Amino acid sequence: MKAFNKKKQAGFTLIEMMVVVAVIGLLIAMVGPRVFNQVEKAERTRVAQDIRVVENALKFYRLDNFRYPTQAQGIEALVTAPNNADNWNGPYLDAVPNDPWKVPYLYANPGSRGKDIDIYTLGADGVSGGEGSNKDWGNWNVQ
Repeated sequence: MKAFNKKKQAGFTLIEMMVVVAVIGLLIAMVGPRVFNQVEKAERTRVAQDIRVVENALKFYRLDNFRYPTQAQGIEALVTAPNNADNWNGPYLDAVPNDPWKVPYLYANPGSRGKDIDIYTLGADGVSGGEGSNKDWGNWNVQ
């Protein structure tokens, strides 16, 4: 009798590969929405913290100058002294912060939403209104 030296083939069958891909797909489908929800939650938290920091700096500016910066001066008045601020005792911020989408926060004086001033961002889309990451966040609706 001849002895056959059969080599055993190492590897996976097509069925095994398809099962693994299906399981990975199911895991992504279950975990994906939770991960994206956490990203949105982190954006909201950062926006709320940034707005509180700017709002507090504006209050210190007001204590020194007896008024908030004008609309034309904007929140840049917290970093560099404007021309007509004789009692400016800043800088009140190291730099004007950007929102999570790398856009500077907007400032309105007088405020239009029940506050003396408005500090806000238009969200990821940069357009007023929206849902989720595109929602407008300001000192009137952050906790």
